[in-house]
Amino acid sequence: MTGRHEYKHYINYIDLLDLRSRLSKVMEMDQHATAKGGYAVRSVYFDNYADKALYEKTNGVDDREKFRMRLYNADPSLILLQKKSKLRGLCYKSSVKISQNCCLEVLNGNYSSLMHAEEPLLIEFYAKLKYQQLRPRTIVEYWREAYKLDAGNVRVTLDHHIRTSSQPRYFLSSDFPGFLLVNANILEVKYDQFLPEVVRAVTALSSRPTVSFSKYAVSRIFQE
Repeated sequence: MTGRHEYKHYINYIDLLDLRSRLSKVMEMDQHATAKGGYAVRSVYFDNYADKALYEKTNGVDDREKFRMRLYNADPSLILLQKKSKLRGLCYKSSVKISQNCCLEVLNGNYSSLMHAEEPLLIEFYAKLKYQQLRPRTIVEYWREAYKLDAGNVRVTLDHHIRTSSQPRYFLSSDFPGFLLVNANILEVKYDQFLPEVVRAVTALSSRPTVSFSKYAVSRIFQE
């Protein structure tokens, strides 16, 4: 698995409009974009009783991981279990499809459908549900506009209208009672070995410092 570089900036609405215009001139829009120019991303994040993932993030622990289940445009026909890790400054992500029935069972605390899983990620997830006591903690949903460039395997995303809910049972609902995170618009730039100068130039925001931002951590703090 190849580690990727990743950096993020808080942006305002004017930045969002400017970046949208500039990115469309030098990068291709993600193939999953709808006619509205983007797509809705919804994730339910898992953590243990001691909020291990949350505190590792807020305390700046470099080697860390978290699990989430994710779907797009509120469509339960494709649900992904994902593990995101950070190791020595690089980001890693592994992913596997999970059935709607298995997803519902896990959200309700029943892990029997994972007991005989063959996919390594599902086996690891089952073990950590059992022995680390991972539990679904929060939902985060947002609108994503994504752009890609083959050179450097670059992906740039604009995430906005971020909503959160502390009620994981609504993960598969067509809608859920989420709260809007005001002013939480995020630019993310991800790449492998190098970042092409053209992308560096169009995403340059001299007045917007790079931030360590986690939608999971921000949503949990917001809910307190």
